[in-house]
Amino acid sequence: MAAVRRNILNDATARQKYIQGVKLLKQEFPGPTTSDLGLDGPASPVSTYDLFVVWHHVAMNTFTPPTQRDRNAAHSGPVFLPWHRFMLILLELHLQRVLDDEDFGLPYWDWAADGDLSPDQQVASPVWAEDCMGGQGNPVTTGPFAFDKVDASSWRVLLYGDTRTGQLLRSDRGLQRAFGQTRSPDGSLIAPTLPRRAQVATALDLETYDAPPWNEQSPGFRNQVEGWVPANTAPGLHNCVHVWVGEDMLRSSSPNDPVFYLNHCNEDRIWAAWLQDNGPTYVPDQTEPDVLRGHRIDDAMHALLSDPLTPRQMLDVEDFYTYDNLLVS
Repeated sequence: MAAVRRNILNDATARQKYIQGVKLLKQEFPGPTTSDLGLDGPASPVSTYDLFVVWHHVAMNTFTPPTQRDRNAAHSGPVFLPWHRFMLILLELHLQRVLDDEDFGLPYWDWAADGDLSPDQQVASPVWAEDCMGGQGNPVTTGPFAFDKVDASSWRVLLYGDTRTGQLLRSDRGLQRAFGQTRSPDGSLIAPTLPRRAQVATALDLETYDAPPWNEQSPGFRNQVEGWVPANTAPGLHNCVHVWVGEDMLRSSSPNDPVFYLNHCNEDRIWAAWLQDNGPTYVPDQTEPDVLRGHRIDDAMHALLSDPLTPRQMLDVEDFYTYDNLLVS
């Protein structure tokens, strides 16, 4: 039976199991070390959870072909949604394994429901409660992912992506969040509030999945839900959530924050609603030029922790999971 993914605020069991599962993966060491990743210093084991962090970081810094710089192996192009679906499925399978629960489904955070609230209410949402994701801070000191410098088992950011150089670096610090506080170089707030339900509805009304130039300038559903459209405006939907949460969620290593998966599970839920209305549609097809390698329907997607899959294989995933509801608009 396929897993059912549920709203983390409406299902205490899904919430508790998610927290338990990611902590188990953070303490599981399957063999790779920091030396295997090319990092300086003594070889330290890398957890299963942190290997997902590495995967996301590497994908964000992988361009195929190497001359292609306006989209990477997981973002700013058509593969954005299927690649993250691939990542979520693999994480879900690992969580089912460590929880010994083949029916466990990743929970999602319906951030648009919070986005319709006032800014003060958004910061006080139950998702940031002690029994859910904990709050903000540098470092976060509340909830299940709080940092305690004398407790080695507390949640620690051990690998992170340098935003200036694109390098993966070592660390040993707490998780960092700053809700609605990310600023542009001129000092203005970039995303002072979360996305709203009306913005989700606007994306769902689009009938085209993607279109040339297949990047941050493209019209269509993918770019709208990723958050680059409209161009030259504040970030939307997915991007807005990353910016609003801030700090570690701004980096290529953003899966360091377990909220990353709640965000992307909701993004995937929105895509599932779009697919339900529009059918198993994906572009570009395989006849498009090699400059789109990695983003065409039968291209192997960037993989690190498993054999690669293709976007086509991500269009029908009901054997893996379903959502408790798709009433996202």
